[in-house]
Amino acid sequence: MKFNLKFLLITLFICSISIAQNKGTISGVLTDKETNNEVLPFANVLLKGTNITANTDIDGKYSLTVNPGTYTIIFSFVGYESVEKPVTVKAGETITVNQVLSSGSYTLKDVVVKSTANKEKETALLLDQKNAVVIKQSIGAQEMSRKGVSDVEEGLTKVTGITKVGSRGIFVRGLEDRYNNLLINDLAAPSNSPYSKIVPLDLFPTNIVGVIDVYKTFNPNIYGDFAGGTFNIQTSKPTKNITKINLGAGYTTGNSFKDFLLSGDADSAAGFFGFNGKDRELPSFLGETAGRTTFTTDQALNFVNGDKGFNVSKSKSPLNSSFNFLHAEKFDLSNNRNVSYLLSLNFDNSFAVREGVNRTLQTLGDKYNNDFINTEYRFKTSTSALVGVNYSAERYKLSFNTLYLKTTLNSILDQYGVLSNNGINNNFIRTNQLDKTDYLNAQLLGEYNLTEDKNQTLKGGVSYANTKYGQPDRKFYTGTQESENQINTSYGANNFLRQYLSVDGNVYVSGLLEYNLKFGKEKQNKLTVGYNGNFSKMESSYRFVASYGSAFSSNDINNIDSKIRTDISNGSVYFAESSNATYKVKLNESANAGYANLFWKFADKFELNGGLRVENTIKETYFRTLGSFDDPFKKKTYNNLYVLPSVNLKYLMTETSNIRFAASKTYTKPVVMEAFPISYINADNTSTQGNSLLKNSDNYNVDLKYEIFPTSKEMLAFGVFGKYIDNPIERTFIANATSGTVTTFLNSDNATLYGAEVEFLLGLNRISDKLEHFSFGLNASLMSTKVNVAKTYESQDEDGVVTIKNSIETHQTRSLQGASDWLVNSDLKYEFTLGKDWTNTMSLVYGVFGKRIYAVGTNGQDNTYELPVSQLDFVWGSKISDHFDVKFTADNLINPARQLEFGNNGTVKVDEPSLLANSYKKGVGFSVKVGYTF
Repeated sequence: MKFNLKFLLITLFICSISIAQNKGTISGVLTDKETNNEVLPFANVLLKGTNITANTDIDGKYSLTVNPGTYTIIFSFVGYESVEKPVTVKAGETITVNQVLSSGSYTLKDVVVKSTANKEKETALLLDQKNAVVIKQSIGAQEMSRKGVSDVEEGLTKVTGITKVGSRGIFVRGLEDRYNNLLINDLAAPSNSPYSKIVPLDLFPTNIVGVIDVYKTFNPNIYGDFAGGTFNIQTSKPTKNITKINLGAGYTTGNSFKDFLLSGDADSAAGFFGFNGKDRELPSFLGETAGRTTFTTDQALNFVNGDKGFNVSKSKSPLNSSFNFLHAEKFDLSNNRNVSYLLSLNFDNSFAVREGVNRTLQTLGDKYNNDFINTEYRFKTSTSALVGVNYSAERYKLSFNTLYLKTTLNSILDQYGVLSNNGINNNFIRTNQLDKTDYLNAQLLGEYNLTEDKNQTLKGGVSYANTKYGQPDRKFYTGTQESENQINTSYGANNFLRQYLSVDGNVYVSGLLEYNLKFGKEKQNKLTVGYNGNFSKMESSYRFVASYGSAFSSNDINNIDSKIRTDISNGSVYFAESSNATYKVKLNESANAGYANLFWKFADKFELNGGLRVENTIKETYFRTLGSFDDPFKKKTYNNLYVLPSVNLKYLMTETSNIRFAASKTYTKPVVMEAFPISYINADNTSTQGNSLLKNSDNYNVDLKYEIFPTSKEMLAFGVFGKYIDNPIERTFIANATSGTVTTFLNSDNATLYGAEVEFLLGLNRISDKLEHFSFGLNASLMSTKVNVAKTYESQDEDGVVTIKNSIETHQTRSLQGASDWLVNSDLKYEFTLGKDWTNTMSLVYGVFGKRIYAVGTNGQDNTYELPVSQLDFVWGSKISDHFDVKFTADNLINPARQLEFGNNGTVKVDEPSLLANSYKKGVGFSVKVGYTF
């Protein structure tokens, strides 16, 4: 038996050597003429008439092992002309066949405009994910289009571990917006709102985006300020000439063609396109410095004249609408040079009605303090524009991008019910509010090849951004509603109060400079050394104008300005500024870092990406406490030096599977308004108070992942991860006996988070050949979190005095605020054709997340929880011809209630018939978008 086994092994060994010697190898590099002969990854290489195929790797290289003979090689890349080349292979020899591909006269037939052709396709991104050493996922324009995605934020919800939570943005692995960071073309970008850490990603339409990279593990060349994810939006770059227009309309059940209230300035042509707000500006005679100025009679009359007052118009809400325009051209010059430009203009508006309960608890926590039925009318507009100019030569590239974003949200919020447990059931509060943002970001980027072989490169960029956020003339009043149109109230207190909030980011500068050196065998190793940083200046102003007078009554609740003007004329009321010395805050921030990173391939199967980032952050807050308007600003400074190591290790088990490990340290800064020393007041006696004593969180992260790519269109991955967070930042509610419920923010002692993720994308032809046009994708996360609460915390009063107090949190250990124990996203795709050129893709997309803490419980009250929400969408994309395409979307088909619920496991029990704190439904949306390509 031993003899036979040895004989068999020797025979097999000899045969394998013989077979290997009888085969030959075809290898080479594909390059891209459209980018001055840069290497072309993700291209296809096929031996004609056989099943022998390969894809070029990230360096444009390919290799095929074949029997001796004469073959025809086909090189192809979507959007480029295919090239066929004959080749003769001899036994034991390696034949080198390099090829340049170009678009030539090829006409692109895909619906989506590509920034770098196939690099936005799902197959290309899967290959990129497979080849990358860091743990990242990407979603491209093609996939977002297929899934009916109209903006970046919605697109990211298709990535493992990511959920969208209403107006609170993107959650990654259960961590809120504050734990995320945003890059645009590798450069740091500010937020357009002080209430969010990053620009709301639903403002980026997909036609200005090529690829979105999602980093859930740290790498030294990205900023250390993140624990959830860093999103890098790569804006589109044209590869050919195109002009395209899209027009869209949408209907939402319970929202469209319903009674709708709008402020006077929004109910106009200017308001329809988002250009209202001029009539809401702070009266010029009040000047730049706050005070206690009393209005003259004429000034007061002008204050409520025309569209400047409290009147609202009532009409029917129209259909939602959208418009997109894209034009791009590319010009080939001599000596392998080219220049291109892209212009994208986008606009959309939407009308929504939100109706449901809204409740808060008393100081003792057992009874409702407020018990309202809320009806909110929300009219939202968003405008975006991108201008990109690109120049490419043999040794260098230059890109200039200017991005402009503008949003308005006009809202009328009516609250009816019990206010401050006053025993009156017909309290009525109306808040008339406009939120507006303007965002301008200009970027200059460049790459230069120091050597002709491109083994040494320089990469640099700089950007300048200016942001403006405002709530001009936020006005409200409170009274009793005696009938449908009868309102009784009085002047003074919070009645007829008008607020003027502005937060201007006057300067935001970001820059990077990076040197890359390829070295070693076949130049497969790379050393990166670089710098990136940013500096910003921000200034806020929060001023008030109050009314003073006697009783008020009107029998036309939507048109009360005439009564106010009558009362002004007869001296029954007057207006005066009521701001205090805390009205202005200034914030200067900077982050500067140097980093080094080494990519090292060793032992054939291992790839290491490790490095170090040294980052210095400075935060200076200038503020006044209660006192004189002329008091000097007080200054609070945080100066932190972070040493942030990271390691990413990949083991190539086979040609189609990898094991990855990553570990790193990062930090997290609070959102601006979480730490701003101002108190934001609402009409229902609730408020939001920033905590200037908030500390940055320190985050320790570890990931382990196994992934397999059965085919170029399929993927299966399993991963586990863990995080330890020092000083996690969390939202909490504090019941205040004088001012009602206060939303504020605190640092807990520490938190641990660990979990598992699974993701797959598979063709259903594995089940049956009849299902060859179907594919199914799913990603799911299972998490466990634990927070340990510090026994004491720092508190600062209105005079800036800091004291140490005992913790007021109800639970000394609990789950992390904002983290779900589980979440699932999935989609089913069906592709088919009707006729020769009429291609169709149908997708059914589903997502759901588990129950999570919305706000931490204090003073014996349990936590407030956000209940699970299931989202089901249907998308049908149809390309009818070379010129026409149509997309139909039905979203939120299940239409679940969005609910917050009071927990009842504290030492103080809620003694009310319902624990429901907040609830509303969005409605089912149906939209159609028609596109025409010239």
